[in-house]
Amino acid sequence: MTDERRKNGTLGDLVKAESMIQLALVLPAGCLIGALVGSALDKHFHTGWIAVVGILLGAAAGFVQIFRTASRYMKRDN
Repeated sequence: MTDERRKNGTLGDLVKAESMIQLALVLPAGCLIGALVGSALDKHFHTGWIAVVGILLGAAAGFVQIFRTASRYMKRDN
């Protein structure tokens, strides 16, 4: 298969669809993982604020991943 056919064919459409699904899931997944880790640390250290920090760090990591994926696709289209 040639590169041009892959880029414009069914395989290219599937890769784009997978990336869009990834963009939709990365932010909530980052927040969830941050909340779970923060909650576990809260229980271990007997505090109440680490889960909030975990959610914020997870959201920041999700936004960074969204930005990286979006910029990668913007570069490919040019």
